[in-house]
Amino acid sequence: MFIVLLRFSQNKAQAAAFMDAHNEWLRQGFADGAFLLAGSLQPGLGGALIAHGITRDALEARVNQDPFVAENIVSAEILEIDPKKADERLSFLLS
Repeated sequence: MFIVLLRFSQNKAQAAAFMDAHNEWLRQGFADGAFLLAGSLQPGLGGALIAHGITRDALEARVNQDPFVAENIVSAEILEIDPKKADERLSFLLS
């Protein structure tokens, strides 16, 4: 399981120009089953994702295809978690 932090860079002002493409990238990640959750880092710091069922190499390639990453609007950091315990509702993450 991975947490992806997408923190705004100096080019944050360009985000609006690439928002539709970024949202399409997100939609595709959910459609492909790679993303479980996406949201904003508050207050206005960027975004974050939870990814599961994907290898690190495949996730890195996918993240690099995000228009926000490609246009240096955000910098991406991928954190890998090896879950050991989970609430019953999230037990699928332990596989």
